[in-house]
Amino acid sequence: MDNTATTVPTVNRELVISSDVSEVNIVLLEDKQLVELHKEQINSNFAVGDVYFGRIKKILPGLNAAFVDIGSEKDAFLHYLDLGPQINSLLQYSKLAHEGKTAQTVMSKFKLSPDIDKTGKISDFLQAGDQIPVQIAKEPINTKGPRISAEISFAGRYIVLVPFSNRVSVSQKIRSGEERGRLKKLIQSIRPNNFGVIIRTVAEGKKVEELDADMNYLLGKWEQITESLYGSKAPAKLVSELDRTSVMLRDLLNESFNTITVDNQPLFDEVKSYIATIAPQKADIVKLYKGKEPIFEHYGVARQVKGSFGRIVTIRNGVYLIIEHTEAMHVIDVNSGHRLNKEASQEENALAVNLESAVEIARQLRLRDMGGIIIVDFIDMHEAKNRKLLFDKLQEEMAKDRAKHTILPATKFGLIQITRQRVRPATEVTVQEKCPVCDGTGKIKPSLVYIDEIESSLKYLLLDQNENEVTLQVHPFIFAYLTKGFFSIARKWRWKYHKKIHVKEVKSYHMLQYTFLNKNGDEITF
Repeated sequence: MDNTATTVPTVNRELVISSDVSEVNIVLLEDKQLVELHKEQINSNFAVGDVYFGRIKKILPGLNAAFVDIGSEKDAFLHYLDLGPQINSLLQYSKLAHEGKTAQTVMSKFKLSPDIDKTGKISDFLQAGDQIPVQIAKEPINTKGPRISAEISFAGRYIVLVPFSNRVSVSQKIRSGEERGRLKKLIQSIRPNNFGVIIRTVAEGKKVEELDADMNYLLGKWEQITESLYGSKAPAKLVSELDRTSVMLRDLLNESFNTITVDNQPLFDEVKSYIATIAPQKADIVKLYKGKEPIFEHYGVARQVKGSFGRIVTIRNGVYLIIEHTEAMHVIDVNSGHRLNKEASQEENALAVNLESAVEIARQLRLRDMGGIIIVDFIDMHEAKNRKLLFDKLQEEMAKDRAKHTILPATKFGLIQITRQRVRPATEVTVQEKCPVCDGTGKIKPSLVYIDEIESSLKYLLLDQNENEVTLQVHPFIFAYLTKGFFSIARKWRWKYHKKIHVKEVKSYHMLQYTFLNKNGDEITF
């Protein structure tokens, strides 16, 4: 009897961070494969989690919502259901804090108002001109302004702090009843009055000191809001969420992380300091990259980015995806290309292609941060058991995704519908480059004009600049055109100008590129 235990392979996770003057690019690699790419504009506004002091611009009774001015180009949208059950407490508290009545804003002594009715009207609580603290729930996307909530919360590494509540709940992913009870008791022992707590999955097995440190950090954010409210005039930012780098570290950092590599000294110091705070035992995995080539080139990220974005994404064996984006949804079409196993039936070939595509589709959703409605057109399969296998495979791959999502079973036409939480605009990377020959116009100069242009430059160098010997470097096709035959164009130029003129082919040049070298081999610039 074989008693050898089956070991589950661990995923090697690396975070590679590249920073320049305008933005920070954060890449998550799993077993060297690119799975997430985040672009964060330095000093960008209106990030998810930021808290603003907003002014009600307009009440929309038909939508039971309001437009709120928080300083963004488009007014933010606040629905009645996003007011939160304790909206009256928030309004009362913010008014006291705005007026500087510090003695009455001590949360442990603050008297909470009764919860509001879930089916009420927003006009019963807010009017145009009112000022209210709100939190960004979704960043501005396309033509829409930010989506905001008046139910403010602060996410830490182990807990989420919810002001104006006394409820303690535990993540459903913590299965052990004993552990759930232990965590609840610990939180109850350190939780201040009028602060609710949601215990996150990563809190499992943690000690009270770690939970207390996390809670004190989040309580400091609430105190910052209280101080910022005093005398503030809406619209104004009250407190910022962590930058995207720190949010990823807070939410992703676990034992599977091997390295975090940063190419910028100040950012390296910041990241190392933050990790030393949230996970001191992992501080040594932060490395500063000092190589000469760009960090993304060194780690093979640049090549993966170019190959993973764009309308057509090639998988392998001829299988490829076509990804189209519209205002309302994203559409993904699976194509088998020339993939064909002659020994297998059409149904078996379709299943193999679909299963392979499901892995890449799950990666693409994370990589591009695609949200909203996604329709995937898989290759048709007639057998229900195969459609079930595909559905299970997609669920398995999507389980790695931190964003909330729902997957519907495949229809008999091979369509699968996915909804995925959208809080930020989808990540877009331009992989196509402007044609250096036509400069993006789709048209090039007439060949006769092109040769005349070369001769004009040549004449200037030989006669006006008194160069006695020049070498013309051109594309191989142009080289052949200039040098073919006994009475070639190049020979005619030599007879015409009575100077040494050499023609050299350069395979790396694009069709209409050319340069001149002097007799020392140095390039001549005009």
